[in-house]
Amino acid sequence: MFGRGAKSSSFGDNVEKEYQDGEAIVIEGGREAEMFIIQEGSARVTKTIGGEEVELAVLGRGDFFGDMSLLESLPRSATVRALGTTRVQVIQPGGLMLKFRRDPSFAFEMLQRLSGRVRNINRILVETLEGKHGDHNNVRAEVGRAEYEFNNEHDDTT
Repeated sequence: MFGRGAKSSSFGDNVEKEYQDGEAIVIEGGREAEMFIIQEGSARVTKTIGGEEVELAVLGRGDFFGDMSLLESLPRSATVRALGTTRVQVIQPGGLMLKFRRDPSFAFEMLQRLSGRVRNINRILVETLEGKHGDHNNVRAEVGRAEYEFNNEHDDTT
């Protein structure tokens, strides 16, 4: 579903942009509210922890990011940069609702992926509390990785 058959629409909710290798698509702390679905290429997700840039995930075709800023109107929680030439579909806040109305299966799949992210974060939190992650300073990095892990484990588009 994600990343398949994207075409431009008259509602402006389905705009595509292309980014070159290393170019920032979103920057941690930014106030923009768009969501992105990777149509072609890949992107690296990083977060600054203790002054160091930590890789949380590498996302590919069909993966999405920016959903938290779009849904919660909060600053970006991570930086995402293109790996090679990367084309993304840009979804504005109002465009997301239109997309849900036109394609309820899109909404359902998005909810499944978000639920999977929460499940993985909960798993890591429990493991940390049980002492399975030796260095508690790395917990934030592990939780951040888990947020994107579900997409990579259950992606049927690649």
